[in-house]
Amino acid sequence: MTVSLLGLGCAVPPHELPQTLAEDTARALLGPRYPEFERTASSFQASGVETRYCVVPIDWFDHGKRWSERNAAYLAGATELFLQAARAALDAVGLRPDQIDTVVTVSTTGIATPSLEARAHAKMGFRQDIQRVPVFGLGCAGGVSGLALARQLALAAPGSRVLMVAVETCSLSFRTDRMQKADIIATVLFGDGAAAAVLSTDGGGPQMGAGHQVLWPDSLAIMGWDVDDTGLGVVFDRSIPGFVTDHFAKAADQALGAAGLTTSDIDRFVCHPGGAKVVTAIEGAMGLSKGSLDAERDTLRDFGNMSAPTVLFVLKQVLDSGAKGQMMLAALGPGFTASFLPVSVP
Repeated sequence: MTVSLLGLGCAVPPHELPQTLAEDTARALLGPRYPEFERTASSFQASGVETRYCVVPIDWFDHGKRWSERNAAYLAGATELFLQAARAALDAVGLRPDQIDTVVTVSTTGIATPSLEARAHAKMGFRQDIQRVPVFGLGCAGGVSGLALARQLALAAPGSRVLMVAVETCSLSFRTDRMQKADIIATVLFGDGAAAAVLSTDGGGPQMGAGHQVLWPDSLAIMGWDVDDTGLGVVFDRSIPGFVTDHFAKAADQALGAAGLTTSDIDRFVCHPGGAKVVTAIEGAMGLSKGSLDAERDTLRDFGNMSAPTVLFVLKQVLDSGAKGQMMLAALGPGFTASFLPVSVP
């Protein structure tokens, strides 16, 4: 029995943030406090990002925000993004919300209890007996790992329909109270967005294989959140591109082997574009031709790094282009973990 990807939907919030405006705003807010800001300012233009989208307008960042204010913005913005992405995925396959049996919600950029799918329940029109599976802490790997979990749930209940929604509001982590290089890089890269997928054992479309994860010991400090009274502070180690170069290929080989595949079987790697340097490092590690991860660079350029949903934006662009064959989704996230999922497109 196989699980099909029936439909994909993507959504971004209404506030567009051109990279030039992001740089000017960061300079105005951070420059007077941190003279070393100019040493990293060139990253804005070298990042590969031209536009991002935020759940709040740019002037929201003019004054420091408490954790409660940040999380309130998350609850409002993430719930709306959930609604938009979920509706887009259902519309793509012609299903009603009351035809969904299970919903998996992946999000790591805020705290929601009740969780986002419960907050969206009435507006969506889900059934009362829908099974809810909220997942926290996967970060940038959440899109791939969330799909893998949704696939397992679909396989466990043949004929049921599973909706997976990945929602992140990374922009709300912008900080003016501390100055670490990771905070500047987050300001350069992060945007907000959501993506949703509908899965079932019934129906045609791309066929999904079993997911596979590789977690490296003693790597907790590479990526994640610091949590304090002000909010979430990004942990984003400068070693990530080098780590990818040294370790990604072996992890990919393990995932391919678990799926009964080899690198030569893969027509297209579909990767989370964590940043321009990371995309280049993946190409080098996997022996891909330079520039072959074009959809990844397009997504990074147009939307920035939205964490978990980003790889699904890439997948949608790849599928919309008419690409066929054996693909492998891949993303790196906190843990430090590589998450993989084979997808076969007939």
